[in-house]
Amino acid sequence: MAAVSLTNVNWQSKLNKAAHHTSDYSSTEAILRRGQPFNITLNLQTTVCHSELLSLFPLAGPSPAESQQTKAIFNLSEEGASGWSATQEPSEPGCMNFIIFSPANAVIGRYKLKLQIVSGNKISSTLLGQFVLLFNPWCPNDDVYMANEKERWEYVLNESGIIFQGLEKYIQQEAWNYGQFEEDILDISLAILDRSLNHCQDPAVDVNSNDEKGVVEGKWNGKYCSGTNPLRWSGSVTILRKWYRGRYKPVRYGQCWVFAGVMCTVLRSLGIPTRVITNFNSAHDRNINLSVDKYIDISGKTLHLTEDSVWNFHVWNESWFIRRDLGSFYDGWQVLDATPQERSKGIYQCGPASTRAIKEGDVNLDYDSSFVFAAVNADYVTWIHYSNKRKERIYSDTRKIGKFISTKAVGTNSRVDVTANYKYPEGSRKERQVYKKALKLLRVRSTGKRTKIKRHRRQSSVAWRQNMTQPAQTPSISGKLILDASPVIGQDILLTLALKNLISDFKTVKVKLRASAILYTRKPKAEILQLSRSLKLGSEEVKKISIRISYSQYKNALMDDRKILVTAVCETKQGASLLVEKDIVLQRPFLTIKVLGPTVVHKAVNVQVTFTNPLPEVVTDCVLRAEGSGLLKEQLTINVARMDPMESSTVQFEIIPYSSGTRQLQVDLVCIHFSDIKGFVMLDVAPAQ
Repeated sequence: MAAVSLTNVNWQSKLNKAAHHTSDYSSTEAILRRGQPFNITLNLQTTVCHSELLSLFPLAGPSPAESQQTKAIFNLSEEGASGWSATQEPSEPGCMNFIIFSPANAVIGRYKLKLQIVSGNKISSTLLGQFVLLFNPWCPNDDVYMANEKERWEYVLNESGIIFQGLEKYIQQEAWNYGQFEEDILDISLAILDRSLNHCQDPAVDVNSNDEKGVVEGKWNGKYCSGTNPLRWSGSVTILRKWYRGRYKPVRYGQCWVFAGVMCTVLRSLGIPTRVITNFNSAHDRNINLSVDKYIDISGKTLHLTEDSVWNFHVWNESWFIRRDLGSFYDGWQVLDATPQERSKGIYQCGPASTRAIKEGDVNLDYDSSFVFAAVNADYVTWIHYSNKRKERIYSDTRKIGKFISTKAVGTNSRVDVTANYKYPEGSRKERQVYKKALKLLRVRSTGKRTKIKRHRRQSSVAWRQNMTQPAQTPSISGKLILDASPVIGQDILLTLALKNLISDFKTVKVKLRASAILYTRKPKAEILQLSRSLKLGSEEVKKISIRISYSQYKNALMDDRKILVTAVCETKQGASLLVEKDIVLQRPFLTIKVLGPTVVHKAVNVQVTFTNPLPEVVTDCVLRAEGSGLLKEQLTINVARMDPMESSTVQFEIIPYSSGTRQLQVDLVCIHFSDIKGFVMLDVAPAQ
């Protein structure tokens, strides 16, 4: 028998891409989904006789092995032991048409496909080419199967999204370009898996770099001179390409929404339905005793006597798959948190934790369900620390943590509240039952002290919990901090502290007020204002204190987060002290984006962007940046030399769309004088005419 001589291998690209929902990938390579047949045609110079035995070999990875399910051998019309099979279809002379079937549990990755022909005692083999095999949410037998077509489009095929940030009472939309189908992104995602420490268990390991092999390096303190401020990223594509082109050097810097955005891109590119989740008032409970404690001194200054904290918001991912390790009750959305917060099994990773397990208080189940349960359920306790021997518990709240847990809606940019997926209604009997169940599983006594506390925790984290069973006293006064007008960057901030005497006795109230610039983790970074007042309250009387924080006071202290924490400690001679807090986010000006014509594939169209300098001073060296999958191949940058105080400016640039459908164009004005001004617009791009 002569060796097989191929003139051409036709991977039936158009047919297979349509059937496998892979038409959007910017690649000429065959990209297929497991558990689904695909077609291939061979054009031959020699004829294969019917007496000859044909076998196919799909081989994955550098060292394929049948024991690792990365190598399969199967004859035509026979199912191999691995679940792979193939049939030969009728064809014209000189051609061979195959339909190849991969099992729904096949290993994902890049495969080589070989054809072997056995004729008597002679064996010949030919390399047919390569293909990429992905997860298949369209296949009922795949672990990531998702039945709803609209949800599949949103969580697998949508290249853009919204990540919610801000405060529980001031939720902001931030656009994010996932770009999972952009050029090189699938190759990069596969490279991440190849370099993973433990990719079979947790892709989150691969996204953060705290174990030296991840994509993004986290940073929450200091300056970002040696990298990019996390607030300036608008999408994953630039980050992933920078990591890939930089020979796998971690990209500096990221914070929680960056880790979650990059993770979403990688998992969607591999075919796993994934979405981004924001948890407002998110607890970071270091010793997992379901109680987060905050200490302040008598002036309202935050004291670092515990490693617990509550972030204004925290962002993680949910991915959709079944849990063979836990049982079908725990199938569905699984929490994956790529932000490097705590070590789990010796590595900075978190998840997958079943949302069903979290809601039911099953904190003993893999993986890291106790950490996520605390993030959405921990009790919040505030203390005034007078000295090492005296502290006063002034505030205890079982409802503050885990508010407005949010994700983008299917098919629109609106917000969907998914809090009910994580816990029963706050204050309900069922919610308290689940909380007590979790305490019992974690072996936490009613004092809030865990039975076994790790030695490396600070000693003070044990002693102060002895008072947890004593209820906080009820103050005899109430108070509220109220914004007199929406706070805008560049303008003075006007507030009012309203205090009311709740009893009939006359009261003298001493007020110590403090304003600090904070990060979204609520960590104070710079003091802005400190003042003291004293006032007298008659029976059930209400009095107000006006507060002004001038632009000159906060401009040099304000962080890029644009967040200020105002606290007022109110003391009376008799009765408990009162703490009043107000988180403020300074609003940024809006960008106006106008697209000056219809958007059609391969047809140029101009975009006009108008923005305003929000400050009462001249600003220089600003840069306008634009990006969007299907609209711009690379991020576009335009220098904006100078803007006078409160001056409006207009910039025009050209885009040439290269993919049809709904597309998100993001625009970002970057300036060293103020935090980024961002905006986005959704475009319906028509196919080429």
